[in-house]
Amino acid sequence: MNEYPKVIDPDLVGEYPAMAKAGGGYFFDEVLEYRVWFCVADGSPDTADGDDYYYAFGSHEEALDFSRAHDGAGEPLALIRQREWVNEPKPGHFVHVKGERIAEWKTEWLSRGARQPGAIESFIAARSADQKHWRSTDLCRP
Repeated sequence: MNEYPKVIDPDLVGEYPAMAKAGGGYFFDEVLEYRVWFCVADGSPDTADGDDYYYAFGSHEEALDFSRAHDGAGEPLALIRQREWVNEPKPGHFVHVKGERIAEWKTEWLSRGARQPGAIESFIAARSADQKHWRSTDLCRP
């Protein structure tokens, strides 16, 4: 069974820029690809003239199998597209942002599912009503 979403367009896997935002936003719209990074400074094989490098995959399962089979490979990450997301410029202050943002996420964050209509508004309203008892780290737990 596929635990994580399929990529939106398998023909584009490996075509996205290496540079992306990191984490954040709390909501995603689409998974673009799954990536397995190799960090030379952490002991990965140096096959890119000292630069870090990654391999892109169309499914989490492929990325995970590859990661487990290669020394120095990191855990798979998801490259996601956000069309709307939540910015938290300071703890407990949430801003609904619209536009396009590409980011790499921990794959377990995908378990919350893709953004649904009204989800961001509900998220912000719930946090605003109970800010004293909420911590931003609560969102890291599925």
